[in-house]
Amino acid sequence: MKQLSKLFVGCMAVALVIFSSCSSNVPAAKGTAKAKGPFPEEKLGWHLGSQAYTFRLFSFAEALDKIAAANLRYVEAFPGQTVGGGSTEKMTYELSPEGRQLVKKLLKDRGITVHAYGVVGAKDEAEWEKVFQFAKDFDIKVINAEPAENQLDYISKLCDKYDIKVAIHNHPDPSHYWNPDVVLKALEGRSKRMGAAADVGHWMRSGLNPIECLKKLEGRVYHVHFKDLNAFGDKKAHDVIWGTGKLGMKEVQAELKRQNFKGMLSAEYEYNWENSLPEVTESVVNFRAAL
Repeated sequence: MKQLSKLFVGCMAVALVIFSSCSSNVPAAKGTAKAKGPFPEEKLGWHLGSQAYTFRLFSFAEALDKIAAANLRYVEAFPGQTVGGGSTEKMTYELSPEGRQLVKKLLKDRGITVHAYGVVGAKDEAEWEKVFQFAKDFDIKVINAEPAENQLDYISKLCDKYDIKVAIHNHPDPSHYWNPDVVLKALEGRSKRMGAAADVGHWMRSGLNPIECLKKLEGRVYHVHFKDLNAFGDKKAHDVIWGTGKLGMKEVQAELKRQNFKGMLSAEYEYNWENSLPEVTESVVNFRAAL
C-alpha cells in the first residue's frame, strides 16, 4: 500500500508540473484533466474536497486544476479570490453574469462541484441576502461564516428562505466562536439549517480536543475543515501531511462515522503555500487509505 501511495503521489506531482506550465488566462479546453477516483468516502455521504484558500496564491481557475490533480472533485470557494481563466473579477456576490458563466464553465470542464463558500461575512441583512443569492445561483449547499451575534436571527430566516445551510466556523482563541460551547449557544432556537463548520486544526491550536468538540456539536456538524498539525495547543503549529501529525486522523474519521456525518470535508492546507499540491495529494491518499 505504501508503494502504491508513493507511486500515486509521484504521478500527481507530474500532473502538477503539467498544470503549472499552463496559463491561467486561458479557459480550460476540452479534455481538461479530472479526478479519476476511486472515492471511497462517498459511500459514507462524505464529499472530500479542498478549500480554494489552500491555493490562495493562485487564481480560482488554477486552484481547480490543482484540486483535480489531487484527485478531488469538490471545492469550497472563498471570497476575494481572482477568478482567472481570462477574468480579473473576484469570487464574490458582485461577480458579473459573464463572470458567473465563466466560473460555471471552469467547474464543468474540470468535473468539480462547488459545494461550499466561505469563510464569509457581511455588514447587514441586505448584504447577507446578496451572499445567499450568490450561493443559490451556484447551487452551493453550505455557507461557512463567522457572523456577528446580532445577525444570527435574520441569517436563520435567510437559511430557510433560500434552503441553504450556514455553518459557523471556528478560528482559534480569542476569536468569538473558538469554543464549541459558544457555537451551540448561537444555534439555540434558530433554524435547523444552521450548524457548525468544524475546523479541527483550529481547535488543536486552541488546545481543544477535536473529538470532544465534535461530540458536543453532534447533529449540527454541517462542514469540516480538515487539517493535521505538527503540534497541539500551539498557535504557531503548521499543517503537515494528514496522518503524520498530532490530530489522530483515524479517530476523527471514526467519530464522524459514528455521528453519521454527511457533508463536505475541505482540505485547508495552510503551509508551503507555493508548492503544497504534493502534500495535499498525499494527505488525500492517506485519508482514503485510512477509511
